[in-house]
Amino acid sequence: MVDNVNQIRQKLINYRRDFHEFPEMGWTEYRTASVVANELERFGYEVIVGERAANSGSRMGVPHQEILLEHEKRAIENGADPEWVNKMAGGQTTVIGRLKLDKPGPVIALRFDMDALPINENKSIKHFPVQKKFNSSYEGLMHACGHDGHVAIGLGVAEIISHQQELLGGEIRLLFQPAEEGTRGAKSIVDAGWLNGVDYFFSAHIGFQSKKLGEVVATVGGFYATTKMDVTFYGIASHAGQKPEQGKNALLAAAAATLHLHSITRHSDGVTRINVGNLYGGTGRNIIADTASLSLETRGESTELNEFMKTEAIRIIENTAKLYDVSVKWEIVGEAPGAKSNEELIPLIQKEITKMQSVKSVIPYMDFNASDDVVYMLNEVQKYGGMGTYMLFGSPLPAGHHQVLFDFNEEVLGIGVEAFVRLILASQKWQKLGNKPNVIIQAESTTKQ
Repeated sequence: MVDNVNQIRQKLINYRRDFHEFPEMGWTEYRTASVVANELERFGYEVIVGERAANSGSRMGVPHQEILLEHEKRAIENGADPEWVNKMAGGQTTVIGRLKLDKPGPVIALRFDMDALPINENKSIKHFPVQKKFNSSYEGLMHACGHDGHVAIGLGVAEIISHQQELLGGEIRLLFQPAEEGTRGAKSIVDAGWLNGVDYFFSAHIGFQSKKLGEVVATVGGFYATTKMDVTFYGIASHAGQKPEQGKNALLAAAAATLHLHSITRHSDGVTRINVGNLYGGTGRNIIADTASLSLETRGESTELNEFMKTEAIRIIENTAKLYDVSVKWEIVGEAPGAKSNEELIPLIQKEITKMQSVKSVIPYMDFNASDDVVYMLNEVQKYGGMGTYMLFGSPLPAGHHQVLFDFNEEVLGIGVEAFVRLILASQKWQKLGNKPNVIIQAESTTKQ
């Protein structure tokens, strides 16, 4: 196993650096997705894209058509396969790789997110991607969360598993997901049926609370339910000096709403969050602003707590519009409930991961304290008796997630590949556990001496 991973180590790094240099936001990952599709096809997978891969009506926050067309063109100019881009037209950038085996066995699904963030990457020479000349080629876009590494890990798993088919039965589904940022993409894959009949589901994230290379967290909980909203206030423009009384100030309404949103009472039942991430409005200093828009998110430690925050946010938005005598439209552009990993998988995961020479410790459980729409997949698998887990692959981080100096240690790529491959192979032998197995979970980590 170690030899297999070592043989593709440089390829994993090359994948990661290529994806990092050409970051693409949700539903515009044409170049990334075309590389994934080509590689999966080369490895012998059935490759599914378009409406079969993701239900169009379940996608959230899809950009306008003219934006999609611009990104299609840019992707092709930067090396995307035009045939795949054509099949992905309209932002259908989900890629499913399916391997149907000749022998009976479990259905196993893995998810890898692909999208980047609207962040200007730091250009300092102290930044490792700048040193190695693979920093972002696109102004205002950056892989600042590790998804470039996730895609590289997914392709590494795909290649190694393609050579292990004599050891496998059942079906392997590799789900390369667009638009995780903003929790916009996973539901469309679920609604297209790709989690149906899944016995074991695995996904993971580089970093977050796990910042030690060689550390693996077996199961993650503490997912915050979340809602993402775009809001636009509509007023009446007027000359600010001559006829201010004839104007209806949309910018003032949006600014007031922003302040009131951040003062929503917190809840005694658990953690809640709210953030207005941007606020735009107006056209000039001497013009009463007739439009203003803001983007916000709510989060809650549970689905119910997030629902409280969302309801309060909508109430404030609508009543602030009334107060300033303007109109308002709001739209939910991303949303995800809460979820939990199957903790009964912990002993099985520990047993496999501790065999890895590159792993120094396995932490049984850790709270995520963030949001990820992988929860749709976990919930769907668990609803029908399957089991799933979301893991963390530890890495030192020179800066936190969603920051301009974000980076990770590329040695984690091999760790991620080997961990997933071991779990795929081991799950062939696992017997399905009951809904309430009598499993004792160790509170402390398993650490190699």
